[in-house]
Amino acid sequence: MDNSVVLNVNGIEVIYNHVILVLKGVSLQVREGSIVALMGGNGAGKTTTLRAISNLLAGERGAVTKGSIELRGERIENLTPADLVQRGVVQVMEGRHCFAHLTIEENLLTGAYTRHSRAEVAANLEKVYNYFPRLKTRRGSQAAYTSGGEQQMCAIGRALMASPSIVLLDEPSMGLAPQIVEEVFSIVKDLNSRERVTFLLAEQNTNMALRYSDYGYILESGRVVMDGPAADLASNEDVKEFYLGVGGGERKSFREVKSYRRRKRWLA
Repeated sequence: MDNSVVLNVNGIEVIYNHVILVLKGVSLQVREGSIVALMGGNGAGKTTTLRAISNLLAGERGAVTKGSIELRGERIENLTPADLVQRGVVQVMEGRHCFAHLTIEENLLTGAYTRHSRAEVAANLEKVYNYFPRLKTRRGSQAAYTSGGEQQMCAIGRALMASPSIVLLDEPSMGLAPQIVEEVFSIVKDLNSRERVTFLLAEQNTNMALRYSDYGYILESGRVVMDGPAADLASNEDVKEFYLGVGGGERKSFREVKSYRRRKRWLA
């Protein structure tokens, strides 16, 4: 395997409640220091893929039943989420999930439980405040009384407190105003280029995901139907028509086109 590949997902199937097949042979690779986007409509399998990698499926009565997931060559399907945090893999959940009754700073400090040096925790907190100056201003405010954008920044900042090498970021733009989405994505890009944090992000906003990513995978009904460098996907006619709402004359709903026809075009 290529040494630059830090995460290798090979043909995984995921079943919920022993019967519902959600992922049907998903394979993807994430290279060290890159931003990789998982795109697709609601229910395509993006969140399930991230949860399979971070081993958070059990709480949803889900399990990986086939395939393998490797982190730097090590099989990780049987590791706990805590084990993965120790190895530098941290997930930022969809919907932010800040502790409402804690202040912003207290929320951030909960992300540092794996760090044993007070100096490192203090340095990481300062780093988070440098990237998210708004959080420094609101550090004493209860998370419940902050905006959706501030809570998303807090959730990402909390992940950074664990000094991760890989962040799994689930739907960072969900429910946020466009200018806040732009701000969050530009900070992700900054963290990637300056701190060399690798990102695998699930995102329905295909336009934004492709602008900020290096590589992308498009999922449909639990399968990868297309992948490639972000610039190539952004200029692809099918992606433009089905995900970016341009090209092909009259705009069509993604669901209006028969999936076999789409797949035939994409795989041709």
